[in-house]
Amino acid sequence: MTSFFKQITEKPWETVPGQAADAGGGRSIDQPIPKVALVVFLCVVTILFWLFGLVYFERMEIRDWVPLKDPSLLYLNTGVLVLASLVFEWTKRQAKLGFFRETRVGLIIAGVLTIAFIGGQLMVWNQLVELGYFIGSNPANDFFYLLTGLHGLHMLGGLIAWARTTNKVWFMKVSPEKAALSVELCAIYWHFLLALWLALFAVLINT
Repeated sequence: MTSFFKQITEKPWETVPGQAADAGGGRSIDQPIPKVALVVFLCVVTILFWLFGLVYFERMEIRDWVPLKDPSLLYLNTGVLVLASLVFEWTKRQAKLGFFRETRVGLIIAGVLTIAFIGGQLMVWNQLVELGYFIGSNPANDFFYLLTGLHGLHMLGGLIAWARTTNKVWFMKVSPEKAALSVELCAIYWHFLLALWLALFAVLINT
């Protein structure tokens, strides 16, 4: 009975932000709201690319589908993105340990590698255009530009988050805990984009 009155007299507006009460035993789910929001966003992006993938495999069954030549630069770009993800993982660990000097270095390196990846993707587009693979001339061309372009846009969005995080860490405008959380969110996003790109890469070079 005491437990019942305790539950009905609780004031939900007094709960700690980012925590939710567990009705089973009074425990709390301690997950920062930004991390939860990021996970939801990544689920939406995954569904979006999954739908494009379904359309891709359906469309390639039609006779007018002519596969593109695999640009060798895609392999190099993939390696660059792998390095960026690894650097972000190392940077995340440095931030959690409170080593913000190393964190700043890691953020800069990861940002440079990401910019190099995007620049490499633009070079791939340029190579394909020079070889005559224009948009609208073949369905395979259209899907290649669409999928790699969408992935590139998400990378650009990540760079905006990276710039804001770097600014926070560089000038320590927030608490060390919040700075470390921002770095962690960037790392999660980069790992996701790497996994997404590896899936796209496997599809594009084999079809």
